[in-house]
Amino acid sequence: MNEGADATYCETPAAPPERAAGPPYAECVLCRKPTEYAESVRGITLCPVCEWQEAQRTACSG
Repeated sequence: MNEGADATYCETPAAPPERAAGPPYAECVLCRKPTEYAESVRGITLCPVCEWQEAQRTACSG
């Protein structure tokens, strides 16, 4: 059995960026609502609802 393949099967995603202490907030790339992240955060930013739905879609079902 290839242990390297097992280790990457259900990889944990990288830690999300830090939450912003206050406005201005970045816009969700899916629904365009304010997120909990600062506008300066690079990459895909999601609001709490879209973030939860994305986690449900990508969860490892083993």
